[in-house]
Amino acid sequence: MRDAAVSGMLRRTGSVLSKWYGDKLRGTALKLSGLYRKALKIGGQFALTFIEKRGGMFEGVLIKSQKEIGIMRESGKILRDAHLLLGEKIKEGMSTLDLDKIAYNFITAHKAKPSFLGYNGFKGTACISVNEELLHGIPRSDKIIQNGDIVKIDLGVLLNGFHTDAARTHAVGEVKPEHLTLIEHTRKSFFKGLEFANESRRLGDICHNIGAYLDGLGYGVVKAYIGHGVGARLHEPPDIPNYGAAGRGIRLKAGMTFAIEPMVAMGGGEVEVLNDGWTVVTEDGSMCAHYENTVLITDGEPEILTL
Repeated sequence: MRDAAVSGMLRRTGSVLSKWYGDKLRGTALKLSGLYRKALKIGGQFALTFIEKRGGMFEGVLIKSQKEIGIMRESGKILRDAHLLLGEKIKEGMSTLDLDKIAYNFITAHKAKPSFLGYNGFKGTACISVNEELLHGIPRSDKIIQNGDIVKIDLGVLLNGFHTDAARTHAVGEVKPEHLTLIEHTRKSFFKGLEFANESRRLGDICHNIGAYLDGLGYGVVKAYIGHGVGARLHEPPDIPNYGAAGRGIRLKAGMTFAIEPMVAMGGGEVEVLNDGWTVVTEDGSMCAHYENTVLITDGEPEILTL
């Protein structure tokens, strides 16, 4: 990638972000663009070489090389199998810490690392959230899973420098039919978004299709937390909300890797964080569900790396 091409791409970052996030953040977006240009000037050829080795960049999003995609495929397989194991093991009477230990032992036995352990001080391998808890539940020995619970397990795997991220919601024992329906529609909304995950589309098409599907069913789409890019960092650009306008946002390009994760409540969708500083719950106490996979954009159909 030549200097002029990279500089041009970085100059466009501000306008791209402005279009996506709106006038309110235009100043911030332009500042970010300026920082990118400054970093390029300081880094010189080192920055160019780094970007080239990483597979390039498109509209401010890193494009993974074939080697990196291969690593993420292996990471995704470990993560997929970890979730399958947890789905088999989860039962009434277990603690969330019991589940966390199973996840840790499985991931480390495959010579990988848990992405979340120690991340910003998080103390678990997995985020395990029960019923009205949506995200970031800290595994605890005194948090006992009960008959009828719906349990969200969010888990990440770091292998050879690259992360994958996926979440599942499990029904334990005799679960109310409406809660089973919530879990199923949350899963289906992911695949509704995936229908638009190809190079002919924009990011907003994915976001819009997820939100439109859920809105049509009367569910509350959680807007305070969103999906994201994933790869060398657990959270990379772009932000991927589960709502928005079709035809907006960055153009999708082969080699982008996204963590797409619908988060859905039976109530209004508003959430708050408990006093532990981590656990996110619905404000109205309504049941909620979470479904996530790491997705690779290709020049054809998208590839789900964690399924």
